[in-house]
Parts: sequence; structure tokens; C-alpha cells
Amino acid sequence: MASPLVSLSTIPCTGKDDTMTGMHSKSKLAEFKSELESGGDAVRELVRSTLQEILEEEMTGALGAAKSERTSDRLGYRSGYYKRHLTTRVGQVELRVPQDRNGVFSTELFERYERSEKAFVLALMQMQVHGVSTRKVA
Repeated sequence: MASPLVSLSTIPCTGKDDTMTGMHSKSKLAEFKSELESGGDAVRELVRSTLQEILEEEMTGALGAAKSERTSDRLGYRSGYYKRHLTTRVGQVELRVPQDRNGVFSTELFERYERSEKAFVLALMQMQVHGVSTRKVA
């Protein structure tokens, strides 16, 4: 299976090889590379953490202040999280969606009751149009 990812062996490692940080970053890189090659959950975890950071940044932008930051320009306050499962091309990921006290925050990352990414749904629709059997889709 051809992967659209850039080969990790082409990414230069920063730091000197004889220092602890250089050896540590190389071992982490090798560990991540082996995880990708073995078909583990590394890509799913990478997608989940990236989406989680986007959600946090959206909330920070909507409120006008970061978490626990006190400013006069603040528009509201955080009020915990709720869990949300989102089906992506790399599998199902569980996100913690931040809430605000007024209940007006809505993410632009996905629609309100959407449970799967749009590209995933479009791919399923395209398979249906082209007559792919349900057994092959599964």
C-alpha cells in the first residue's frame, strides 16, 4: 500500500548524535517510524491530537483569552468539555470539545450533529454511485 506520507528517513534530526537529546530524538523518530510501518494507531493519535489543538485554539479565539488568562477583552468563560466521536479516514477518534458558559461556542471543524468527516461520506456516496457492492465497501 503506497502511503502519501513523506518518508521519515528524509527528515533531518536536529542536535548532535553524541548528546543525549540527539539520541533521544533519534530513538523517538525510530519508534514513530516503526509504529507507522506496523500499522499501529500512531496516525490516528496524530490526527486526534491535531484536531484537539485546533478545537482549543478555536475556543481561545472565540473567548478572546487563553485558558486561565485574565484580560479585560475576554468575551466569556470556559465550562468544561464534552466527548465527541468523529469518524475519519484513519478510523474513529474521540475528541474533547470545549464548552463555554453561555453555550454559544460552536466549532467550525465539524457540523453540529456530524459524526464523520465530509470526505469520508463523499467517498461512500461515490462508491454507491459507481456500483461498488456493500461487501467490498465493508
